[in-house]
Amino acid sequence: MNKMWSHLKTILYHKYLVAKGCFRVGLYWQGIFHDMSKFSPEEFGVGVRYFQGNRSPNNAEREAYGYSRAWMHHKGRNKHHYEYWNDYDKQGNTVPVPMPDRYIAEMIMDRIAASKVYKGKAYTDASPLAYYQKGKTANKVMHWHTRSVLERMLKMLAEEGEDKTFAAIRKELLGQKASVRQRGCVEQKKAVRQRGCVEQKKAVRQRGAVKEKKSVC
Repeated sequence: MNKMWSHLKTILYHKYLVAKGCFRVGLYWQGIFHDMSKFSPEEFGVGVRYFQGNRSPNNAEREAYGYSRAWMHHKGRNKHHYEYWNDYDKQGNTVPVPMPDRYIAEMIMDRIAASKVYKGKAYTDASPLAYYQKGKTANKVMHWHTRSVLERMLKMLAEEGEDKTFAAIRKELLGQKASVRQRGCVEQKKAVRQRGCVEQKKAVRQRGAVKEKKSVC
């Protein structure tokens, strides 16, 4: 029973964090319905059985059986996982398919939220990138465009933080203009700089006038 409640709270907290991130970039629908398949019997039962709290239960099931049945169910129903976007070519080889940008955006929010859940107080903006790099060798079935965008955004997150990264996601992946609040901040900073320049020039002129009067005297 304790595992069940713990797993449920973990899912709900994860969904809350993903929704919070998605809402910041305008993905309201995806933020609300993110990972709903985790409540299905195929996934929830496995999550309870293998719950540990510091990593995905799917990894524990994979260690026990050699693969994860819950993950197989999950990745086929959630488009924010790059593994969903795979097909076969004419020779029967698995080939990655370009992932739509709106789902790349959701995938980034998913990775950030998962890192916050499992890292807890040890989380930093560099955590999602570190986790990605740790499993990078397993990401061979990711399309080059998906990989390029994901790596660039995770590096930006690690180096410049959430605000800059989320603004880039809105602009580059979702084609959104800066929010009113952001534009207000930019305009406010610009106004402050302009006032500073005006006051600086005024002070220079005043000092020049004072010196001129002293020389006349």
